[in-house]
Amino acid sequence: MEWSAEGLIIGVRKHGETSLILETMVPGRGRCLGLVRGGRAPKQAATLQPGNSAKLTWRARLEDHLGTFTAEVTRMRAANLIADRTRLYLAQLLAEHLRLLPERDPHDRLLTAVEMFLDAEWAPLELGGELARFEMMLLDELGFGLDLEACAVTGALENLTYVSPKTGRAVCQAAAAPYLDRLLPLPAFLIGDAEASVDDVAAAFALTGHFLDRHVWTARQIEMPSTREWLTNRLSGRL
Repeated sequence: MEWSAEGLIIGVRKHGETSLILETMVPGRGRCLGLVRGGRAPKQAATLQPGNSAKLTWRARLEDHLGTFTAEVTRMRAANLIADRTRLYLAQLLAEHLRLLPERDPHDRLLTAVEMFLDAEWAPLELGGELARFEMMLLDELGFGLDLEACAVTGALENLTYVSPKTGRAVCQAAAAPYLDRLLPLPAFLIGDAEASVDDVAAAFALTGHFLDRHVWTARQIEMPSTREWLTNRLSGRL
């Protein structure tokens, strides 16, 4: 078995004395792992870093084997990421999010979005809004997408301002009024073209964090990524 493609490196771990296991996201193939023989040699180790892109060739005797990679870096991002704490934490959080996906299951929408995050320059508030939208997309790709098309109570299509924390369905302002203390605010920018305020971004992260915890982190008995709290506080103006 053999294939070649360009992929985004999202993780590296040592294997034996001289090799690395490379974790990548590859268009049309999803999250793929492979052994890089001699990958700990200084020349390769310096370039095979999370955030970089590489031309990969994967080989294995059988498709379900770990296989081996040969890798040639095509885009260097790691040095710039390390120099900026916000960008570094963003890259680490995005990698943790991608690890929630099944291995070898294509999710090209998410890969395209991650590369956009890594390549573009962002103002903090703009980045916060886009990251919240990414987490909404992640929930959808994992099969836990929120239903924000219409009010769960009345069927109304407008003034959708809250979300049920149990069902993930939108609730309009009128129907939500008696139950505000039980519902999660739905920032308008998540379902339309409205500009996001600092409070909106904070509410969006609370919303996505609730459902990621409910359906993913707690269900899999894993902790929320350690970088998320600092990053979401930073991007919502609380740091």
